[in-house]
Amino acid sequence: MKLILVTDAWLPQVNGVVTTLVELVEELKGLGHSVEVVHPGLFPTRPCPGFRGIDLALFSGKAIAARLDEAGVDAIHLATEGPLGWAARSHCLKHDLAFTTSYHTRMPEILHAALGVPLWAGYALTRHFHKPSSGVMVQTSGMLGMLADKGFRNLRSWAHGVDTQFFQYRETPQVHPALGVLARPVSLYVGRISNKKNIEAFLKLDVPGTKVVCGVGPREKDLKDRYPTVRWMGLLPRMELAQVYAAADVLVMPNQIETSGLVMLEAMASGTPVAAFPVHAPSEALGTPPKGGVLHRNLAIAWYGALSVPRHEARNRALQFSWAYASLMFAGHLVPARPGSRFSRSATVGMAITKISSET
Repeated sequence: MKLILVTDAWLPQVNGVVTTLVELVEELKGLGHSVEVVHPGLFPTRPCPGFRGIDLALFSGKAIAARLDEAGVDAIHLATEGPLGWAARSHCLKHDLAFTTSYHTRMPEILHAALGVPLWAGYALTRHFHKPSSGVMVQTSGMLGMLADKGFRNLRSWAHGVDTQFFQYRETPQVHPALGVLARPVSLYVGRISNKKNIEAFLKLDVPGTKVVCGVGPREKDLKDRYPTVRWMGLLPRMELAQVYAAADVLVMPNQIETSGLVMLEAMASGTPVAAFPVHAPSEALGTPPKGGVLHRNLAIAWYGALSVPRHEARNRALQFSWAYASLMFAGHLVPARPGSRFSRSATVGMAITKISSET
Protein backbone atom coordinates (compact mmCIF):
# COMPACT_ATOMS: atom_id res chain seq x y z
CA MET A 1 0.00 0.00 0.00
CA LYS A 2 1.15 3.53 -0.77
CA LEU A 3 -0.05 6.06 1.80
CA ILE A 4 0.13 9.85 1.62
CA LEU A 5 0.18 11.29 5.14
CA VAL A 6 -0.38 15.06 5.34
CA THR A 7 0.59 16.75 8.61
CA ASP A 8 1.34 20.24 9.89
CA ALA A 9 3.14 18.67 12.87
CA TRP A 10 6.49 17.11 11.99
CA LEU A 11 10.18 17.21 12.81
CA PRO A 12 11.96 19.30 14.02
CA GLN A 13 8.90 20.10 16.14
CA VAL A 14 8.95 18.24 19.46
CA ASN A 15 5.57 17.21 20.86
CA GLY A 16 3.38 14.17 21.35
CA VAL A 17 1.71 14.48 17.95
CA VAL A 18 5.05 14.46 16.14
CA THR A 19 6.31 11.50 18.17
CA THR A 20 3.11 9.57 17.44
CA LEU A 21 3.31 10.22 13.70
CA VAL A 22 7.03 9.45 13.44
CA GLU A 23 6.55 6.13 15.25
CA LEU A 24 3.50 5.35 13.11
CA VAL A 25 5.38 5.96 9.86
CA GLU A 26 8.31 3.79 10.97
CA GLU A 27 5.97 0.96 11.95
CA LEU A 28 4.05 1.12 8.67
CA LYS A 29 7.28 1.08 6.66
CA GLY A 30 8.45 -1.88 8.72
CA LEU A 31 5.27 -3.67 7.70
CA GLY A 32 6.13 -3.18 4.03
CA HIS A 33 4.05 -0.11 3.22
CA SER A 34 5.23 2.95 1.30
CA VAL A 35 4.53 6.17 3.22
CA GLU A 36 5.11 9.67 1.88
CA VAL A 37 4.86 12.42 4.50
CA VAL A 38 3.80 15.87 3.34
CA HIS A 39 5.00 18.25 6.06
CA PRO A 40 5.89 21.94 6.56
CA GLY A 41 9.60 21.36 5.89
CA LEU A 42 8.81 20.87 2.20
CA PHE A 43 7.44 24.40 1.80
CA PRO A 44 8.17 28.03 2.64
CA THR A 45 6.99 28.62 6.21
CA ARG A 46 6.23 31.30 8.74
CA PRO A 47 6.19 30.98 12.54
CA CYS A 48 2.83 30.21 14.09
CA PRO A 49 1.79 33.22 16.20
CA GLY A 50 2.06 32.41 19.89
CA PHE A 51 3.67 28.99 19.36
CA ARG A 52 7.45 29.17 19.28
CA GLY A 53 9.04 26.30 17.39
CA ILE A 54 5.97 25.60 15.23
CA ASP A 55 6.10 26.76 11.59
CA LEU A 56 3.16 26.86 9.21
CA ALA A 57 3.48 25.99 5.54
CA LEU A 58 2.75 28.59 2.84
CA PHE A 59 1.78 28.23 -0.83
CA SER A 60 1.33 24.47 -0.57
CA GLY A 61 -1.76 23.92 -2.73
CA LYS A 62 -0.18 23.00 -6.08
CA ALA A 63 2.51 20.79 -4.54
CA ILE A 64 -0.02 18.90 -2.44
CA ALA A 65 -2.28 18.46 -5.46
CA ALA A 66 0.58 16.95 -7.46
CA ARG A 67 1.38 14.48 -4.71
CA LEU A 68 -2.22 13.43 -4.15
CA ASP A 69 -2.75 12.93 -7.89
CA GLU A 70 0.27 10.65 -8.29
CA ALA A 71 -0.39 7.22 -9.76
CA GLY A 72 -0.37 4.42 -7.24
CA VAL A 73 -1.57 6.40 -4.24
CA ASP A 74 -3.79 3.93 -2.38
CA ALA A 75 -4.79 5.89 0.72
CA ILE A 76 -4.71 9.45 2.03
CA HIS A 77 -4.64 10.49 5.68
CA LEU A 78 -4.87 14.07 6.95
CA ALA A 79 -3.37 14.12 10.42
CA THR A 80 -3.88 17.76 11.40
CA GLU A 81 -6.27 20.68 10.93
CA GLY A 82 -3.55 23.18 9.92
CA PRO A 83 -2.83 24.83 6.53
CA LEU A 84 -1.57 21.60 4.94
CA GLY A 85 -4.54 19.63 6.22
CA TRP A 86 -7.01 22.17 4.85
CA ALA A 87 -5.22 22.38 1.48
CA ALA A 88 -5.23 18.58 1.11
CA ARG A 89 -8.88 18.40 2.20
CA SER A 90 -9.87 20.95 -0.43
CA HIS A 91 -8.13 19.03 -3.20
CA CYS A 92 -9.58 15.69 -2.11
CA LEU A 93 -13.12 17.06 -2.11
CA LYS A 94 -12.64 18.74 -5.49
CA HIS A 95 -11.41 15.52 -7.12
CA ASP A 96 -13.55 12.95 -5.25
CA LEU A 97 -10.65 11.44 -3.34
CA ALA A 98 -11.61 9.63 -0.14
CA PHE A 99 -9.49 10.24 2.94
CA THR A 100 -9.28 9.66 6.67
CA THR A 101 -8.33 12.11 9.42
CA SER A 102 -7.20 11.99 13.04
CA TYR A 103 -7.98 14.09 16.09
CA HIS A 104 -4.79 14.68 18.06
CA THR A 105 -5.21 18.08 19.69
CA ARG A 106 -8.11 19.91 21.30
CA MET A 107 -7.79 22.74 18.82
CA PRO A 108 -10.96 24.60 19.93
CA GLU A 109 -9.55 25.00 23.45
CA ILE A 110 -6.20 26.16 22.04
CA LEU A 111 -7.87 28.74 19.79
CA HIS A 112 -9.95 29.91 22.73
CA ALA A 113 -6.94 30.33 25.02
CA ALA A 114 -4.61 31.86 22.41
CA LEU A 115 -6.97 34.01 20.33
CA GLY A 116 -10.19 34.23 22.32
CA VAL A 117 -12.17 32.25 19.73
CA PRO A 118 -15.43 31.07 21.35
CA LEU A 119 -15.42 27.34 22.02
CA TRP A 120 -18.63 26.81 20.03
CA ALA A 121 -17.00 28.44 16.99
CA GLY A 122 -13.81 26.42 17.38
CA TYR A 123 -15.75 23.17 17.56
CA ALA A 124 -17.90 24.16 14.60
CA LEU A 125 -14.78 24.79 12.50
CA THR A 126 -13.09 21.58 13.62
CA ARG A 127 -16.26 19.56 13.05
CA HIS A 128 -16.50 21.06 9.54
CA PHE A 129 -12.91 19.99 8.81
CA HIS A 130 -13.56 16.36 9.78
CA LYS A 131 -17.12 16.08 8.38
CA PRO A 132 -16.15 14.62 4.94
CA SER A 133 -13.60 12.22 6.47
CA SER A 134 -14.27 8.52 5.91
CA GLY A 135 -12.93 7.87 9.40
CA VAL A 136 -11.82 10.19 12.21
CA MET A 137 -9.24 8.32 14.30
CA VAL A 138 -9.25 9.15 18.03
CA GLN A 139 -6.79 7.67 20.52
CA THR A 140 -8.90 7.64 23.69
CA SER A 141 -12.42 6.36 24.28
CA GLY A 142 -13.19 9.35 26.50
CA MET A 143 -12.27 11.79 23.75
CA LEU A 144 -14.20 9.74 21.21
CA GLY A 145 -17.32 9.96 23.37
CA MET A 146 -16.89 13.72 23.84
CA LEU A 147 -16.57 14.28 20.09
CA ALA A 148 -19.63 12.14 19.43
CA ASP A 149 -21.60 14.28 21.87
CA LYS A 150 -20.49 17.37 19.95
CA GLY A 151 -21.78 16.04 16.65
CA PHE A 152 -18.64 14.51 15.11
CA ARG A 153 -19.37 11.49 12.93
CA ASN A 154 -17.45 8.54 11.43
CA LEU A 155 -15.35 8.28 14.58
CA ARG A 156 -12.89 5.39 14.80
CA SER A 157 -11.18 4.08 17.92
CA TRP A 158 -7.40 4.19 17.62
CA ALA A 159 -4.72 3.17 20.15
CA HIS A 160 -1.72 4.62 21.94
CA GLY A 161 1.77 3.24 21.61
CA VAL A 162 5.09 3.58 23.41
CA ASP A 163 8.59 2.34 22.65
CA THR A 164 9.21 0.13 25.67
CA GLN A 165 12.66 -0.83 24.40
CA PHE A 166 13.87 2.76 24.10
CA PHE A 167 12.35 3.79 27.45
CA GLN A 168 13.96 1.10 29.57
CA TYR A 169 12.69 -0.03 32.95
CA ARG A 170 14.61 1.04 36.06
CA GLU A 171 13.76 -0.73 39.31
CA THR A 172 14.85 2.29 41.33
CA PRO A 173 15.12 5.97 40.30
CA GLN A 174 18.50 6.68 38.71
CA VAL A 175 20.93 9.56 39.24
CA HIS A 176 21.16 11.48 36.00
CA PRO A 177 24.46 13.42 35.69
CA ALA A 178 22.77 16.46 34.14
CA LEU A 179 20.49 16.72 37.17
CA GLY A 180 23.04 15.81 39.80
CA VAL A 181 21.99 14.61 43.24
CA LEU A 182 18.60 16.14 44.01
CA ALA A 183 16.46 16.16 47.10
CA ARG A 184 14.02 13.28 46.86
CA PRO A 185 11.38 12.65 45.79
CA VAL A 186 11.88 14.09 42.29
CA SER A 187 8.64 15.26 40.65
CA LEU A 188 8.79 15.59 36.88
CA TYR A 189 6.77 17.55 34.33
CA VAL A 190 7.34 16.97 30.60
CA GLY A 191 5.54 19.10 28.04
CA ARG A 192 5.01 22.53 26.61
CA ILE A 193 5.22 25.43 29.04
CA SER A 194 1.95 27.13 28.21
CA ASN A 195 -1.36 28.05 29.78
CA LYS A 196 -3.27 25.20 28.14
CA LYS A 197 -0.99 22.66 29.82
CA ASN A 198 -2.02 23.93 33.28
CA ILE A 199 1.61 23.69 34.37
CA GLU A 200 1.13 26.00 37.36
CA ALA A 201 -0.97 23.33 39.05
CA PHE A 202 2.27 21.34 39.13
CA LEU A 203 4.53 24.23 40.10
CA LYS A 204 2.23 25.22 42.99
CA LEU A 205 2.09 21.74 44.50
CA ASP A 206 3.10 21.87 48.16
CA VAL A 207 5.08 18.65 48.25
CA PRO A 208 8.58 17.73 49.44
CA GLY A 209 11.58 17.11 47.23
CA THR A 210 12.54 18.67 43.89
CA LYS A 211 10.48 19.68 40.88
CA VAL A 212 11.97 19.22 37.40
CA VAL A 213 10.51 20.67 34.18
CA CYS A 214 11.44 19.48 30.69
CA GLY A 215 10.07 21.60 27.87
CA VAL A 216 9.82 25.08 26.39
CA GLY A 217 6.99 27.45 25.67
CA PRO A 218 5.62 30.98 25.81
CA ARG A 219 5.40 31.10 29.64
CA GLU A 220 8.90 29.80 30.24
CA LYS A 221 10.62 33.09 31.16
CA ASP A 222 7.80 34.27 33.41
CA LEU A 223 7.55 31.00 35.30
CA LYS A 224 11.32 30.63 35.68
CA ASP A 225 11.39 33.98 37.46
CA ARG A 226 8.45 33.05 39.69
CA TYR A 227 9.63 29.53 40.58
CA PRO A 228 13.43 29.76 40.90
CA THR A 229 13.79 26.55 42.96
CA VAL A 230 12.48 24.41 40.08
CA ARG A 231 15.05 22.71 37.86
CA TRP A 232 14.31 23.95 34.33
CA MET A 233 15.87 21.56 31.79
CA GLY A 234 14.56 23.05 28.55
CA LEU A 235 14.03 20.92 25.46
CA LEU A 236 16.01 17.70 25.75
CA PRO A 237 17.20 15.21 23.12
CA ARG A 238 15.12 12.07 23.23
CA MET A 239 17.93 9.95 24.69
CA GLU A 240 18.50 12.37 27.56
CA LEU A 241 14.77 12.65 28.18
CA ALA A 242 14.65 8.88 28.68
CA GLN A 243 17.34 9.25 31.36
CA VAL A 244 15.37 12.00 33.09
CA TYR A 245 12.24 9.84 33.16
CA ALA A 246 14.28 7.11 34.83
CA ALA A 247 15.62 9.57 37.40
CA ALA A 248 12.17 10.73 38.55
CA ASP A 249 10.10 9.36 41.42
CA VAL A 250 6.79 10.52 39.96
CA LEU A 251 5.56 12.16 36.75
CA VAL A 252 2.91 14.83 37.31
CA MET A 253 0.35 15.40 34.54
CA PRO A 254 -1.53 18.63 35.40
CA ASN A 255 -3.13 19.09 31.97
CA GLN A 256 -6.90 18.61 31.95
CA ILE A 257 -7.46 18.85 28.17
CA GLU A 258 -4.75 16.46 26.93
CA THR A 259 -5.85 14.20 24.08
CA SER A 260 -3.17 11.51 24.19
CA GLY A 261 -0.70 11.92 27.07
CA LEU A 262 2.20 10.07 25.45
CA VAL A 263 4.56 11.33 28.17
CA MET A 264 2.66 9.26 30.75
CA LEU A 265 3.33 6.07 28.79
CA GLU A 266 7.01 6.97 28.38
CA ALA A 267 7.36 7.61 32.11
CA MET A 268 5.59 4.38 33.05
CA ALA A 269 7.75 2.43 30.59
CA SER A 270 10.73 3.68 32.62
CA GLY A 271 9.04 2.58 35.84
CA THR A 272 8.01 6.08 36.94
CA PRO A 273 4.40 6.22 38.22
CA VAL A 274 1.99 9.01 37.27
CA ALA A 275 -0.05 11.50 39.30
CA ALA A 276 -2.86 13.13 37.31
CA PHE A 277 -6.37 14.50 37.30
CA PRO A 278 -9.12 11.97 36.45
CA VAL A 279 -9.73 13.29 32.93
CA HIS A 280 -9.75 11.70 29.45
CA ALA A 281 -6.11 11.03 28.58
CA PRO A 282 -4.79 10.06 32.05
CA SER A 283 -7.81 7.82 32.66
CA GLU A 284 -7.13 6.05 29.37
CA ALA A 285 -3.41 5.72 30.02
CA LEU A 286 -3.77 4.40 33.57
CA GLY A 287 -6.91 2.34 33.01
CA THR A 288 -9.81 1.39 35.28
CA PRO A 289 -8.96 0.79 38.05
CA PRO A 290 -5.79 2.88 37.64
CA LYS A 291 -2.56 0.96 37.27
CA GLY A 292 0.84 2.59 37.15
CA GLY A 293 -0.30 5.76 38.90
CA VAL A 294 -3.06 7.56 40.79
CA LEU A 295 -5.89 9.80 39.56
CA HIS A 296 -7.55 12.32 41.87
CA ARG A 297 -9.31 15.68 41.64
CA ASN A 298 -6.77 16.90 44.21
CA LEU A 299 -3.39 16.70 42.48
CA ALA A 300 -1.50 16.61 45.79
CA ILE A 301 -3.47 13.52 46.86
CA ALA A 302 -2.67 11.91 43.50
CA TRP A 303 1.01 12.79 44.00
CA TYR A 304 1.27 11.18 47.43
CA GLY A 305 -0.60 8.13 46.19
CA ALA A 306 1.64 7.73 43.14
CA LEU A 307 4.73 7.55 45.33
CA SER A 308 3.46 4.28 46.76
CA VAL A 309 2.87 2.68 43.35
CA PRO A 310 5.50 -0.03 42.66
CA ARG A 311 7.67 0.85 39.69
CA HIS A 312 7.17 -2.59 38.15
CA GLU A 313 3.42 -1.95 38.12
CA ALA A 314 3.95 1.23 36.11
CA ARG A 315 6.14 -0.69 33.66
CA ASN A 316 3.57 -3.47 33.29
CA ARG A 317 0.89 -0.93 32.42
CA ALA A 318 3.09 0.62 29.71
CA LEU A 319 3.70 -2.81 28.19
CA GLN A 320 0.02 -2.92 27.24
CA PHE A 321 0.58 -0.16 24.66
CA SER A 322 2.28 -1.36 21.48
CA TRP A 323 3.15 0.73 18.41
CA ALA A 324 2.70 -2.40 16.32
CA TYR A 325 -0.89 -2.78 17.52
CA ALA A 326 -1.58 0.95 17.13
CA SER A 327 -0.26 0.84 13.56
CA LEU A 328 -2.39 -2.20 12.77
CA MET A 329 -5.49 -0.36 13.97
CA PHE A 330 -4.51 2.70 11.93
CA ALA A 331 -4.05 0.70 8.73
CA GLY A 332 -7.38 -1.03 9.33
CA HIS A 333 -9.20 2.32 9.34
CA LEU A 334 -7.71 3.57 6.07
CA VAL A 335 -9.92 3.67 2.97
CA PRO A 336 -9.11 3.44 -0.76
CA ALA A 337 -8.53 6.94 -2.13
CA ARG A 338 -10.29 6.25 -5.42
CA PRO A 339 -13.47 4.31 -6.17
CA GLY A 340 -12.68 0.80 -7.31
CA SER A 341 -9.11 0.80 -6.04
CA ARG A 342 -8.09 -1.82 -3.50
CA PHE A 343 -5.28 -2.52 -1.12
CA SER A 344 -4.67 -5.62 0.89
CA ARG A 345 -4.34 -5.55 4.66
CA SER A 346 -3.49 -9.23 5.02
CA ALA A 347 0.27 -8.73 4.97
CA THR A 348 -0.04 -5.89 7.46
CA VAL A 349 -2.06 -8.04 9.85
CA GLY A 350 0.32 -10.99 9.67
CA MET A 351 3.49 -8.94 10.18
CA ALA A 352 1.91 -6.88 12.97
CA ILE A 353 0.78 -9.97 14.86
CA THR A 354 4.30 -11.38 14.61
CA LYS A 355 5.80 -8.15 15.97
CA ILE A 356 3.25 -7.84 18.77
CA SER A 357 4.01 -11.41 19.83
CA SER A 358 7.73 -10.70 19.91
CA GLU A 359 7.23 -7.65 22.14
CA THR A 360 5.13 -9.41 24.78
